Amino acid sequence: MITIASLFVYPVKSCRGIALLQARLTPRGLQYDREWMVVSRDGRFMTQRETPRLALVGTALHGDQLELSAPGLPQLAVPLQRPARAASVEVTVWRDRVLAVDEGQGAADWFGEHLRRDVRLVRFDDTRPRPTDPAWSQGLDGTSAFSDGYPVLVLSRASLDDLNARLPSPLPVDRFRPNLYLDGCAPYAEDAISGLDSGQMRLRIVKPCTRCVITTTDQATAVPQGDEPLRTLKTYRWDGALHGVKFGQNAIVERPGPLEVGARLTSE
Repeated sequence: MITIASLFVYPVKSCRGIALLQARLTPRGLQYDREWMVVSRDGRFMTQRETPRLALVGTALHGDQLELSAPGLPQLAVPLQRPARAASVEVTVWRDRVLAVDEGQGAADWFGEHLRRDVRLVRFDDTRPRPTDPAWSQGLDGTSAFSDGYPVLVLSRASLDDLNARLPSPLPVDRFRPNLYLDGCAPYAEDAISGLDSGQMRLRIVKPCTRCVITTTDQATAVPQGDEPLRTLKTYRWDGALHGVKFGQNAIVERPGPLEVGARLTSE
């Protein structure tokens, strides 16, 4: 019996996530997931790959605000309600040109002081949907916001336990940034699952998640910790076709609906 062990939402791409007891699954993922993103002055996305200090930015959803925190800075509040009229700008996520709304000079200054770089904070603009790669989307009209490519990342506790048994020191789940963390299945069972259904929502599993250097960064300190877990994953999870190590599965939303920790899921 597969159940949801944990739910995580990451409002700002590459910043800290929030553990939730309940969440709403929208057509482009968990509500508010990767809805904001830090970009360089020329509009290119920024992540922990080149800017590890993003890991120190805490996020919280309180009332009608996204609250951001960082060491040595006052809290920054960003309204959840979208402005009635806001000019859109084009930003880049990998090879995608995506519409976004700039969150203003105050947010830019706050992130600039923390990251010590000239940056802007932008919010995804829903007026131009961002489709998932049709080569992997199995004929479905998948969409995402500022995630790397797919709206939901699924990982099982058993898979992480198996990896941790092989590592010199075990790693917490925050190194891997899943949205749905599953209990009740064997290690890597998510690799063989084509869909997950709660009766109210449905996900289609479409593509293995290949892992990058972010998994080597301590999320509490923003300090890279060497080459683990990538070195160990390469010994038994290397995928030659994808040119990377796979750990977890990307999913697209087939039917939106509510999610809740402890909910039972049926799999195909």
